Amino acid sequence: MASNVNPTVRRRRLGQELRRLRELKGMTAEEVAERLLVSQSKISRLENGRRSISQRDVRDLCGVYEVEDQRIVDSLMQMAKDSRQQGWWHAFGDIPYSVYIGLETDAESLRVYEPQIITGLLQTRAYAEAIIRGGSPEASEADNDKRVEVRLRRQGRITAESEPLRLWVVLDEASLHRIVGSRPVMREQLEHLVEMSQLPHITVQVLPVEVGAHAGINGQYSILEFADAADSSVVYIEGVTSDLYLEKPLDVQKYTVMYEHLRAQSLNVDQSRQLIERVAKEYAR
Repeated sequence: MASNVNPTVRRRRLGQELRRLRELKGMTAEEVAERLLVSQSKISRLENGRRSISQRDVRDLCGVYEVEDQRIVDSLMQMAKDSRQQGWWHAFGDIPYSVYIGLETDAESLRVYEPQIITGLLQTRAYAEAIIRGGSPEASEADNDKRVEVRLRRQGRITAESEPLRLWVVLDEASLHRIVGSRPVMREQLEHLVEMSQLPHITVQVLPVEVGAHAGINGQYSILEFADAADSSVVYIEGVTSDLYLEKPLDVQKYTVMYEHLRAQSLNVDQSRQLIERVAKEYAR
């Protein structure tokens, strides 16, 4: 097992396997919790990969599920060990959306709808600094600086020379006109957006305000997809105090259909780039 295995993704795969073993045994999460004298929520968090899992947890669960093949037990134990490794983002301390970063780090493609701001992976440093400080006015300067560095580090996924993240972004036109930082910051940001949109693995579309009510009217969301068939797609919805991760096929399908509607209602790639360039020039006046 490679030492740089993504711990977030490893937890997801381990949780999926433990859920499969429980279902094969015909047991509910509540029944398993009663057998192990733990809460049902702990079993649920272990299965959805939102909680670190120890080798002891795996051993106890395999005992409940009566797994007789020691090779399976050993494999799951190794996965538990790998899942407790630290990703690069842990060096920055307590990051509230660390689960998302782990998923993004391993994703093959990402589709994003942003109604308010330029999406994080395409932000300049100056824009990111203004967004983070404006959105977290009570945070310390050190904490905000840390979040800026994490955001810029994440952008390595789209600038990598080998297998960069495929990124598709639909931006509400309002995000182009909201002055974040200053007019020079906005000009630099939009010029950067145009430059990045010309990369073959990055697509940027703008949803014009004339559209009115649309499929994304309820707010921002992202859809992450993975190369490994064992990893199901995830819909991520960012919140102020907590985030939401949707993995059920019907949920993912609904958001995927919504995204297709957004793409259809948006300007095409060339029209979007022309609009961004035009607004960028307005900031130079």
